[in-house]
Amino acid sequence: MIFGKVSELDYREEILRLKEERDACIVAHLYQRGEIQDIADRVGDSFDLARYCASTDKKVIVFCGVHFMAEGAKILSPEKTVLLPAIDAGCPMADMADVEGLRKLKERYPEAAVVSYVNTSAAIKAESDICCTSSTAVKIVRSLPHKQIIFLPDRNLGQYIAKHVPEKEFIFWAGFCPTHNALTVMHVEEARAAHPGAVLAVHPETPPEVAELADFVGSTKEIIEFCTQSDKKEFIIGTEEGVLHQLEKRNPGKRFHMLKYRFICPNMKKTTMEALYESLRDMKHEITLSDETARKARLSLERMLQVK
Repeated sequence: MIFGKVSELDYREEILRLKEERDACIVAHLYQRGEIQDIADRVGDSFDLARYCASTDKKVIVFCGVHFMAEGAKILSPEKTVLLPAIDAGCPMADMADVEGLRKLKERYPEAAVVSYVNTSAAIKAESDICCTSSTAVKIVRSLPHKQIIFLPDRNLGQYIAKHVPEKEFIFWAGFCPTHNALTVMHVEEARAAHPGAVLAVHPETPPEVAELADFVGSTKEIIEFCTQSDKKEFIIGTEEGVLHQLEKRNPGKRFHMLKYRFICPNMKKTTMEALYESLRDMKHEITLSDETARKARLSLERMLQVK
């Protein structure tokens, strides 16, 4: 047990010790602080982490992300203990979707398939036919036999999917990511002027008029892969700035500029080394779900993972 003030180095040493003691794995989203990504056993986007959590044999999953992500890990691994070090790390977009409103839409469009972005609560997933991530959304919607699609909660991602699957009729929820939705055409014009010749890569949660101007649109992991594989040397990045940590580590000879100054998701930055240490030390901030909600939500997530 450590008493008094603990240094950053001590936190790291204690976290690694406790991880072994608890038979735990630490997973971190690509938007997390750099030091959190560096201590994690797995760093990835939502889809990659969902698959990893479903396959790990560790008894404890410590999820460095936001609430819906930790819920997803618990849904896929109900027998495991899932901890969320920053228990107040939520997702404003996920909070925009409500069960009552979704049920009314399902009654109005009974032939439609309900496709929910993983950025939703367990209760919304339980009402959905299938989930998707930004990297799998187009493929999943295209695989469905339904002609009508209720897509929630992100209207921007929904419109991106609709552009690539024009044969479907979409009913969009009016939600959005406050961080990505703040991007404008003016940001693009200013960044292009400041960095002529730089390649623009953005996330599909950005507004359609911004995505239209990009050289590449993809998930966080896809943006990293695109920039790493490209022979270009300079990039403008249109997603949360936590992604810079991996981009710069993997591409020391390339230059990266954010499309918007202080492009930060506050909730993704709530996980600190201290919070991670305390969560493992005390086994606190455990995610729990009712059996019924978890059972129904698991079906939509498992269907997502089965799409090839």
